[in-house]
Order: sequence, then structure tokens, then C-alpha cells
Amino acid sequence: MPLPADAFVPYTPSRSSLLDDGGIGGTVETFDPVGRAELIAARIPRFWRGNYRPFERGATSRPVQLQLDSVVPDGQMVVLRGRMQIAGAETTFVGNLNAKSDQLDLIPLTETLDMGLEPGGAFQGLQGLSLSGWGAPRFVSPGGRLQLVPGPPPAPAAASGGVIRGLW
Repeated sequence: MPLPADAFVPYTPSRSSLLDDGGIGGTVETFDPVGRAELIAARIPRFWRGNYRPFERGATSRPVQLQLDSVVPDGQMVVLRGRMQIAGAETTFVGNLNAKSDQLDLIPLTETLDMGLEPGGAFQGLQGLSLSGWGAPRFVSPGGRLQLVPGPPPAPAAASGGVIRGLW
């Protein structure tokens, strides 16, 4: 036999849980992801170094250098563009860094990388540029791990001296 509707006591939040927001209840988020995106774009190191290690059995880690050429805030996202060098093979990349969650997506834009890095895959991480994994475009590729730390800019190549000509 169903209970009559007046048998249920309606929920009434305690006075301490109500905010000074007109009594509608709820919480107010004080975190500003747009401001953090602007701060990240201004302060993120432009050079990163580290290694990439495929998950294949017996694979060795390879050195990685990453250079951010363009860092632009766009809402709560930071749009990254630059160059990445993995074991001597260089590629350009485009990426997004979410200022609210630190989620990273880096997409290499070349077809000439080896070590299981195939076109259509991307590096994805939840710790910004520090640690990410390779998401391969096919299920048969096990992926890999990319670990980076901020590093000094690469040393400039030694310039050869120009020809000095006398005036007479």
C-alpha cells in the first residue's frame, strides 16, 4: 500500500550550509582557469628535456628535446606550438594544455618518426608537460612514456667566422 505524500518530510538544508547567496544554496568556485591559462602562457619554460621509452619489450629510452615556439592562452586552454626532437628525428607539434585540469594533448605533425610513433597518435598526460603517454592510432602499438623536465636552451651552433676584407 503506497504511503501518502504528506508522510515524507521535505529536505531542508541546515542554516550553516546556506551561503550568503539569497538562500539558494550551493558553492562558489573561486578558481579562475582563464587567469591561470594566462599565467601559464607567460611563465611556462620554453625548453624541455627528457626521454621517451616505448612500452615494447627490450626497448631503450631515447633522449627528447622540446621547444615551445608559440604559447597562447585561449580561454582556459593554452595552445602550444613548437618543435620536438626524439632520438635525432625532429617534428613540429601542436598541443593544448588545460589550465583547469593540467590535461595535455601534444600531436606530432610529421610522418617520419620511428619507435612506434605513427601519424595519427598523440601524447596525452594529466601532469602538464612533465609526464605523458603515447596514444597510438592502432591497437597493436603498445605506446610509450614521455617524461620531461624544464631544461636550459640548446647551445647555439658555433658560427664560422666570416671573410674579413681589407679596405685597401
